[in-house]
Amino acid sequence: MDPEADNDVFLPEGSTVLPNQFLHELPSYQSLLRRNPSNYGTMESRRGSRRKQTLSRGLSQLDTVDTDLSTPPREFALSMQEKRKLRDEQMKYSQNTTGWTLWKDNTRNFSRKFRYDTFAFLKHLWLWRSNIHDIEGKFGTGIGSYFSFLRFVVLLNFVIFLLMFCFTILPLVISKLEVFNSTQISLAETACSKYSPPKQVLKYFYSNIVDLLSGTGFLEITYLFYGFYTIDSVTVYDFRYSLPLAYVLVTIVYLLLSIFWIVKRAVAGFKRSLVNDEDRFQSFCNKIFAGWDFCIKDQYYARLKHGSLLHELQTDLAEERLRHRKQKRTQRETIKIYSLRIFMNIIVITVLCCCFYAIYLATVYSQEKSNASTQKDDRLSLLVEYLPSIVITIANFITPIIFEIIVRYEDYSPAFEIRFTLIRCVFVRLASIAVLLVSLLTKITSCSKQSCQNCGYNYEDYPCWETRVGQEMYKLMIFDFLIILAVTIFVEFPRKLLVTNWSWKPFQWWGQQEFEIPQNVLELVYGQTICWIGAFYSPLLPAIATIKYFIIFYVKKVTLMENCRPPTRLFRASSSNFFFLVILLIGLILACIPVGVGIAQIQSSKACGPFINYTTSWQIVPHTVETFPDGLKKTIYVLTSESFAVPFFLLTCLVMFYFIALAGAHRKVVEQLQEQLAMESRDKMFLIRRLAEAHSIHI
Repeated sequence: MDPEADNDVFLPEGSTVLPNQFLHELPSYQSLLRRNPSNYGTMESRRGSRRKQTLSRGLSQLDTVDTDLSTPPREFALSMQEKRKLRDEQMKYSQNTTGWTLWKDNTRNFSRKFRYDTFAFLKHLWLWRSNIHDIEGKFGTGIGSYFSFLRFVVLLNFVIFLLMFCFTILPLVISKLEVFNSTQISLAETACSKYSPPKQVLKYFYSNIVDLLSGTGFLEITYLFYGFYTIDSVTVYDFRYSLPLAYVLVTIVYLLLSIFWIVKRAVAGFKRSLVNDEDRFQSFCNKIFAGWDFCIKDQYYARLKHGSLLHELQTDLAEERLRHRKQKRTQRETIKIYSLRIFMNIIVITVLCCCFYAIYLATVYSQEKSNASTQKDDRLSLLVEYLPSIVITIANFITPIIFEIIVRYEDYSPAFEIRFTLIRCVFVRLASIAVLLVSLLTKITSCSKQSCQNCGYNYEDYPCWETRVGQEMYKLMIFDFLIILAVTIFVEFPRKLLVTNWSWKPFQWWGQQEFEIPQNVLELVYGQTICWIGAFYSPLLPAIATIKYFIIFYVKKVTLMENCRPPTRLFRASSSNFFFLVILLIGLILACIPVGVGIAQIQSSKACGPFINYTTSWQIVPHTVETFPDGLKKTIYVLTSESFAVPFFLLTCLVMFYFIALAGAHRKVVEQLQEQLAMESRDKMFLIRRLAEAHSIHI
């Protein structure tokens, strides 16, 4: 038997007509002849498998339709004619059903409609939904993704505040009101327990302002800081609520919740960015042929949607032009650009080293001056207190400008340019916090006297060191908020007025401001990292962060609408959302390190806080486990032992490798399907060309 006859896909089964020779000239047929039949199979086998797949899909679809006649026809992948037939069958079925079956179908339909209406109602109540749609229509989805990211940070801080309030602050409030019986922590009279918190006395008004900005004075003995939580337990009827245990566990819970929430949103964003980055042609087709929402009836929202699609197409075209230019580079141009990038990175490393050294000197100087002087001028005291924050702010203000100038000469794509600048600036911001904390914790744990070493920390300068760390995080949070407001009011608004109302050439060269995505994302990541670190030492800090970012949303919206022009460098929102969350996850990982060290390594203060009677804050957990029954205690010990951790790690690795292999197999299937679609399009073009030639010959 002729093997060519087996490979003919155009002859129906049982046909005796000889194949047309020009069909063998199809690109798909010629491509198949060049392949190894053992890998791809013959045309007949591929046709049979395709026919079986189509038949199985059709049977499964019909089975679904027959078994669930209550599902609306629009949920099925059927033609319009089949959907009309299905609707008629459903109507006949509903007329003939009675009793329990009719009640069950009506209940199912009502619950489905109720879920849909409830979801649509809640979607309209979603925080800042209309505001973000307005921003996306005028400035593109890239800037809209920043405001969506800001909304996520507000909700995250609000949830963290609810956790801290319900499990740590509320029990203390109940204890102060004497609603239930509570047990105060007994304070032993030792050298380590000497602590004299400031008393609430009559002061000048500006002294209260200084205390409000620095977290000292009357704020030090409020619910804001760690040292105020001196309750051991609250007894509600027969239930004993341990505040120290809740204090540690709620810290672990809000960190784990943040990780889970960020990863969940990042995975969804990664899927969208992967689809958009996989095939540029597919992205263009999706936006042009399937990007419009035909449910839009209002002209205003139609203009917003039109502007959003226009911005996305401009972004895709800009990246496509840069990709073509990169492919045309010569070897000499490639060597030149890589040499320039190496030189620019050396400059970046030098700038980073200078910033870190300046932050270290400012922190050491501020701590020494604060501990050495007791009677001092309030203005000078405030300047010394805020010296590390001022240096960090100056470094955070100067380095992004330097990095933006440097990255323009490195010839990256607009999207990668923003990401790379963002990575550099995030490293500066997060590393500056790390340098501040390392300098502060080094001063806290450094002891020169024998009595100090017995306490485990420098109790003379830091009798309640947790409160001091909380005050530093509080000052960073407040100062960052004041800087954002000051830049908006005293820099951005005057710049808009000068550029629009003055024709002087320097002002026109300065130009109207663009909304800088990297700088604004940095502010969010920086502030949120401070909140994660400081929430253990200052339980009300998440509430302050929620109020801060709620106000910042409207400040940024006003400055965007009134002061900024559309950005010249466009970028895609799908990849931006994913990248923003990755940067935030890096900040969370950094925040876990000092919090973990403060809980498990450094000895807790003996003069304040809920862990006076424990060596470290983490010691409350094994102490509580010792009070459990023997069976539960042994189970916990087994789950936390190495004999359980090693097999669990190996099992996790096996599951991970399985999903990696599964993803690789899916990727190969997708590549084959894409190749098949491309081959079918070439076959169609070939047939159309042959038909046109035959038509011209016939005429």
